[in-house]
Amino acid sequence: MIAAGLQIGYANYQTETEILDNAGIKFLHYEHVDDIQNHADISAIMVRQYPVDGSLMDRFPNLKIIQRYGVGVDNVDLNAAKARNIKVCNTPDYGQYHEVSDHALALYLAVARRITTRDLDVKSGHWGIDQAEPIFGHRGATMGLIGFGKIAQGVWQRFKALGFDKCLISDPAISENQAIAAGVQIASHDEIFAQSDVLSLHCPLLASTHHVIDHQALDAMKSSAYLINVSRGGLIDEVALAEALGEGRIAGAALDVFEHEPADTTHPLFKAPNTVLTDHVAWYSEQSVIALQTAAAREIARVLSQ
Repeated sequence: MIAAGLQIGYANYQTETEILDNAGIKFLHYEHVDDIQNHADISAIMVRQYPVDGSLMDRFPNLKIIQRYGVGVDNVDLNAAKARNIKVCNTPDYGQYHEVSDHALALYLAVARRITTRDLDVKSGHWGIDQAEPIFGHRGATMGLIGFGKIAQGVWQRFKALGFDKCLISDPAISENQAIAAGVQIASHDEIFAQSDVLSLHCPLLASTHHVIDHQALDAMKSSAYLINVSRGGLIDEVALAEALGEGRIAGAALDVFEHEPADTTHPLFKAPNTVLTDHVAWYSEQSVIALQTAAAREIARVLSQ
């Protein structure tokens, strides 16, 4: 049996190779599905962002499992996999929660304290910018969270330590009692948009959440508010966001994810003021890479041994 990794992009695959070899499975890495010579030998596909639809599945007559490195599976056609009796697995608990929560906080501090623009100003010989670039404090501020899973809960703990006083959440999986126990308040999207000083996105990308941040949502936000996204790019209408930033209708935005990746650097968002952008790296640390590779390989071995 062979497990084929498609365009994964890690520094090496020693972890997968050793775990799968011990299970009698060979691991091979390819940049594209067309690079695979004998599709019938492939029992498993391992992907990060590589899109897997029904037509790709049909190229592998003996495919038993599609393994996603990471939590979300929006790049895999789940209905097509179910129709073909192909298992789809993710790696929901490989220890990335702390990394993503840390990154969300780092993005907020970078954009709110204007770290990147101040760095450029100082290096360019500009000094004493002060109120020419307004900075809004966070003590007693309100945080809004769309989604309240483990990552969002970690984010709230970090922001609360900074001095945020109140947290409004929207998550259909969280009950009123759970919210009370976590020290947060369930609210409607409209309430969250209107009251949040920082709005951070942590929900999956579904038909119901696509462009949850659109023109209307941005118009409802405070002009002093910041938007953070470490979840999925498709949650935001990026054109609408660029316009809102350009017109000063919100104070700033910090994004680790984009609707299309790699992101198009000609997009208006790349010229928007007070915007900090990173390259879908919130999950990453050297420790989390090894944990992720280990979890993915073990899941492949488990499924194919059944």
